[in-house]
Amino acid sequence: MNRRVKMDLFEACEKRYSYRGAYQDKPVPQEDLERIVSAGLAAPSGCNAQTTTFVIVSDPGLLVEMRKIHSMKAVQDAKAIIACVTAKKPVPVYEDQNFEAEDCAAAIENMLLAISALGYASVWIQGHLSKEGRAEKINALLGIPAERTVRVILPVGVPAGEGERRPKKPFGARAWFNRHG
Repeated sequence: MNRRVKMDLFEACEKRYSYRGAYQDKPVPQEDLERIVSAGLAAPSGCNAQTTTFVIVSDPGLLVEMRKIHSMKAVQDAKAIIACVTAKKPVPVYEDQNFEAEDCAAAIENMLLAISALGYASVWIQGHLSKEGRAEKINALLGIPAERTVRVILPVGVPAGEGERRPKKPFGARAWFNRHG
């Protein structure tokens, strides 16, 4: 199934939301997964260090093993999972600073927008990975080197239904011109 949904950037921003529900039993083609991760690779990174790496899990056997590690509904039904990997101890890239968290976040947002633009759904999963040794188990499963760790996973699939879209605060409650508030 080739999902060639074309969407304006602003429409993709507006339509993107955190989908935590079930997915339809439809595969996500490798071509679409490559396009999604390529969007992440195109994200800016501090000093162009390009520190975030990705493992695209689409093998049915690996997906079964991932589901044993993480019980969230979106993971249980996902047709693919993108693991975003960063250094456990980031190395400074500018004086004494590293931008690994920011680089990873920028890549993830690009991928979430691409996921929406292609007609799929996802949710940014990070906090759950720090519990019950989930990140370490996924690291072992995916062969992630000891000095790196899975920081975020993005389950991907065709949503089975319309998920809950939480309202956003209005522009004037979070953005101002020239001065805060």
